[in-house]
Amino acid sequence: MTRYRSKAWATWIALLGGTLGLHRLYLYGVRDVAGWLHPLPTLAGLAGVIRLRELGQDDRLAWLLLPLLGLMVSIAMLTAIVYGLTADEKWDARHNPGQPSRATAWGPVLGVILALLIGGIALMGTVAYGGQKFFEWQLEGRQR
Repeated sequence: MTRYRSKAWATWIALLGGTLGLHRLYLYGVRDVAGWLHPLPTLAGLAGVIRLRELGQDDRLAWLLLPLLGLMVSIAMLTAIVYGLTADEKWDARHNPGQPSRATAWGPVLGVILALLIGGIALMGTVAYGGQKFFEWQLEGRQR
């Protein structure tokens, strides 16, 4: 018999460690390839943050890498929202087949609320930063 996979735990793991794929490792085990691929774009985005801090806002490689972090945070938050809003019966049928159903309380709901807040901030910040840099470089190219 397989271990029980809690919807509340999966929601909070996606919220706190989703950019590293920890939620997938929790649900599908260490053999999940997609779970191991999550850290790559996250670390590339963090490298963009480091480059931005060291080299300033005009570093083009930082401009390309930084949105990866924002996208990975947004994807992780979307995943937490989907997990938290999945009906208990559907969750148990998918992740806990043959086990007695357990009703969830407020844990997933609070996780979804926080994921909406963080995900919205990350997505809007990523779009705003990327759009600003794109248009700045368009203007810079015309001034030459």
